[in-house]
Amino acid sequence: MRIIFHGENAASFSQGFAELLGPGAEIRMLPDVLASDEHRAAYAQAEAIIGVKFDASLPTPAGLRLFHVPGAGYDAVDLELLPASAAVCNCFGHEQAIAEYVMSALLARAIPLADADRRLRQGDWAWWAGAPERVHDEIAGRTIGLLGFGHIGKAIAARAKAFEMQVHVANRSPVATSPLVDRAFTLDQLAAFLGSVDVVVVSVPLTEETKGIVGAAAFAAMRPDAVLVNVGRGPTVDEEALYEALRSRRIGGAIIDTWYRYPQAGDASPLPSKLPFQDLSNVLMTPHMSGWTNGTIRRRQAVIAGNIRRRFSGEPLENVVRKGN
Repeated sequence: MRIIFHGENAASFSQGFAELLGPGAEIRMLPDVLASDEHRAAYAQAEAIIGVKFDASLPTPAGLRLFHVPGAGYDAVDLELLPASAAVCNCFGHEQAIAEYVMSALLARAIPLADADRRLRQGDWAWWAGAPERVHDEIAGRTIGLLGFGHIGKAIAARAKAFEMQVHVANRSPVATSPLVDRAFTLDQLAAFLGSVDVVVVSVPLTEETKGIVGAAAFAAMRPDAVLVNVGRGPTVDEEALYEALRSRRIGGAIIDTWYRYPQAGDASPLPSKLPFQDLSNVLMTPHMSGWTNGTIRRRQAVIAGNIRRRFSGEPLENVVRKGN
């Protein structure tokens, strides 16, 4: 079987991949831009492609059996252009890492470890116990709101419960209350959901329905000390409305990991928005890193290799986005 890892992102999953498949696999890494005839020919002859995008600029792999996205989002894959023979799958395995990111960011807001360390190294006992003006916060007893209750939302809920938080959920399809969910809303109850929580975590995928789902009306519905966390896709939160809510202190703050601008050819170090979020003191900015861990890579490798074996042995696939002929 001829297997292509296309691009830098996909190549991250290639180390040790041959050992997961066993003999008979011909594996090749190709760059993001297929500039040479050799690279384009190799892509066109692939039977399995691991990649994050497919569009009209790429050769058509006529004999393709499997296109596997090495992540959850497949919005950059034009399914209509892929040959009908190709099954399309995605994979998750990032929910553990993202849940840890969310909890660590919330804990960092409540417990000033870095500031306490910095000050004490200068002889400043600013956070010393014993006086009311030196207390710090905690997350126990707070209410976390999960906008989206898929893999990521469920993983965050489990960890939030371990910290004795209340968990509210807003989801397109109804979610039953359970040991993980204290209260549930549907998306037509978004304003009530937003007004009921101290923290809003956005993890919905980017679709026409969810683009800008958190906009000016949503920020108006939030509590004035609420914190927004976006670990889904940047445009699920309206860019201008988010900036204005933070600039005007309409909400308490934000933790943003998914953005509106990303590095690309010709601009390797852009600021992540057209608006100056970097000048605001009430936002924690990270470069879409929350799910990118060694554990995520190992878990996704196992899923991709397993699906390749299944596809070429005629077994049912996992995480099917589109069935192939």
